Amino acid sequence: MKIFSATQMRKADEVTIQSQKITSLELMERAATQIFNVLHQRLQGAPIPIHVFCGIGNNGGDGLVISRLLVEHGYHVKTYIVNFSDKRSEDFLANYDRLKAIGVEWPIQLKSEEDLPDIKQQDMVIDAIFGIGLNRPLVSWVINLIKHINASRCFTLSIDVPSGLYADKAPDDPEGVIYASTTVTFQLPKLIFFLPETGQYSQDLEVIDIGLNRDFIAQTPGFAELISKNEVLSLYRPRHKFAHKGDYGHCLIIGGSYGKIGSVVLATKSALRIGAGLTTTYIPECGYDILQTSVPEAMVVTDDQDDFISNISVDFNPSVIGIGIGLGTHEKTVEAFGEFLNQNKTKLVIDADGINILAKEPELLKYLPKNTVLTPHPGELKRLIGAWKDDFDKIDMVKKFSKKHDCIVVVKGANSLIIYQDDIYVNTSGNPGMATAGSGDVLTGIITGLISQEYDPLQAAVFGVYLHGSSGDLAIHETGYQGLLASDIVSNIGKSYIELFKKPEQQQPQA
Repeated sequence: MKIFSATQMRKADEVTIQSQKITSLELMERAATQIFNVLHQRLQGAPIPIHVFCGIGNNGGDGLVISRLLVEHGYHVKTYIVNFSDKRSEDFLANYDRLKAIGVEWPIQLKSEEDLPDIKQQDMVIDAIFGIGLNRPLVSWVINLIKHINASRCFTLSIDVPSGLYADKAPDDPEGVIYASTTVTFQLPKLIFFLPETGQYSQDLEVIDIGLNRDFIAQTPGFAELISKNEVLSLYRPRHKFAHKGDYGHCLIIGGSYGKIGSVVLATKSALRIGAGLTTTYIPECGYDILQTSVPEAMVVTDDQDDFISNISVDFNPSVIGIGIGLGTHEKTVEAFGEFLNQNKTKLVIDADGINILAKEPELLKYLPKNTVLTPHPGELKRLIGAWKDDFDKIDMVKKFSKKHDCIVVVKGANSLIIYQDDIYVNTSGNPGMATAGSGDVLTGIITGLISQEYDPLQAAVFGVYLHGSSGDLAIHETGYQGLLASDIVSNIGKSYIELFKKPEQQQPQA
């Protein structure tokens, strides 16, 4: 599913109005009616006091339509106009008059902190103060209104986006944003729902179709792409009847040091589980017995050193190399890593200490093969590209880094981002239980194993991140969040393939 920018969403509205020969007021009525339908279906006429807070732009106009429809269906509604400016949009004014015309109590005007209404926890708030068009800091009393709504701890539904959020940057005041129980957004999701700094303001998200021009949506490249099962199904490559292990590549996993052999075990198992035909693991000598016992399906080559890797040399040509997990940053390891990069021409996936070495020795970046996949966690990413101001700045910095070094960067997180130059892919699988030791090592093995099977590196990163998250989602049905181990993710990789082809009614319920 595409993610559009605020500019693209406004253009979609304009094209829809022109192509369907409707007015903006009619489009607003259609969109707000869809939100009312969602509400009405859930509330079923329940006598809950509903407070509708409307700004004075088009988001407020949506709120006025919803207020009118709620009143017409017998709900107990109080409507408030948040007067933060003297300007009013035309569609807001039209719907203000329509609300007054049905003979209910006129909307209550809010102009300062003295006007803040009483809201009880058992009430409901509909937030229609600001939409994606917000482009300036909020006045102080409106911030206090938002804090007042949040402090009520009542169920809050935000229209399109939680008020106080910008579409393309972090909020000025983190406390000046509505914490929405549910956000119902129009037509397409927005990037802000999936970034750590801004995603926290929406506990639940629902995307509703308001009939925007489908040709425009289909023909317009998205600002980003949201990755779910529908998107990755087309990437899957089935195996043919006469396949043999040689058809699926020979991947090499390089890493490990004394006390960190477990990370290489996880990566090796993952590469095999995801479908690599052969896997060889290159480790220091101290890990030999561990690898041969833990992963009997893998072949093992050891370094001359017992506790760390000092020289990287194998006598075969692998399809792809995954390097860095548990590697350590011993002086001789750093030297060996640099010599390896200088000579290597094979596709690479680099994680953990491999990234840390690149951050310390940035001159090594020039040796990265085209489309190398880097999989940093936030700390490693910061060491690699420098500190960022906010999540949007981080994305811009990663884009520049990707362009400069022609590499793919997996920004790991709750919704991991796969960034290649100007392209952004936002993953939807995964859960908080995966915030556990070794989870990233599993991902390295998965992506390496997919490239071994001749998946394009970018496709392998997108598909691999999704399958990694899906494996974790399957695992928590037995472990719960707190009990999830990285090895549980490995154990469910096969099931994640099966899950791709299950119909919705066959899928397991969410924990």
